[in-house]
Parts: sequence; C-alpha cells; structure tokens
Amino acid sequence: MQFGCTEIPRSSTEKNDLSSMDVVDIEVVGRTTYRCTIADTGASQLLGLMNITEEELPADCGMIFVFTYDAYHSFWMRNVVIPLDIAYIRSDGTIVKTYTMEPLNEGGYPSIEPARFVLEVRGGQFAEWGITEGDHVNIPQALFGD
Repeated sequence: MQFGCTEIPRSSTEKNDLSSMDVVDIEVVGRTTYRCTIADTGASQLLGLMNITEEELPADCGMIFVFTYDAYHSFWMRNVVIPLDIAYIRSDGTIVKTYTMEPLNEGGYPSIEPARFVLEVRGGQFAEWGITEGDHVNIPQALFGD
C-alpha cells in the first residue's frame, strides 16, 4: 500500500479479491518467476495485499503494481498481516531497491530512485532466490499500456 494513503482505516478487514484480478508472469531473470495479480487501478493499489494471509498468497505468487511512469514511491504495511518482500523496478526492468517489510509497520519503505513497477511477494522469497538491487525483471509489454 502506498505510504500516506489514509483512506483505509487501521484494522479494516477490506481486501482485494485476488481471484477476480488479472494475472501475469513476472520473471526475475536468472532467479525465478512469480505469478502476480495486477494492481493497476487506484482502488486495487490502495488495498494491495492488505489482509491477505499466507494461505491466500502462495510462495510462487505476488502482486505487481503498475504506474504510468517512473516516479518516487513509498509503501507501508497498514493492515498487511504477513511479511512481504518488495522490489521497486524501473521501466527498463532494473530493480532499484528491495526490502523485507514487517507486518503492520506503518513506517515508509521508499524507492530511493524513480520506479514504474513494484513487485510484492511473501517475505523471505528474495533472500531465498538471491534477488537484489541491480537484478533484471522481464516486464510483459502489456503492462506498459502502449
């Protein structure tokens, strides 16, 4: 969820219906591929992975946030009940910053550099696969909206 968005109150039980969202494969080159739900609307981005449990988010799945251009972003974990790994990704597919985010932590996790895409997966996945800044992600052309 983007830092600073206070439209969803603490302890809200609202969440995205992942089964109704479009999905896409996101490959971190030389590491792994995640099956990701696409968060490309304000409403889906606002809810993100709030209130999603580990049972609802298998280890090989995640969410890809799609923005219209590279910009600075910062996410937080309001109402997110499981740890998540986050990767900020430039338009050229380069990961510019990663974090492992703590559940319910409302401190911000900033991108440091402009990014157009944000990948979130279950916490610990990036360490398991050795995913870090500088790695390349194959972004499907359909996510560019061109």
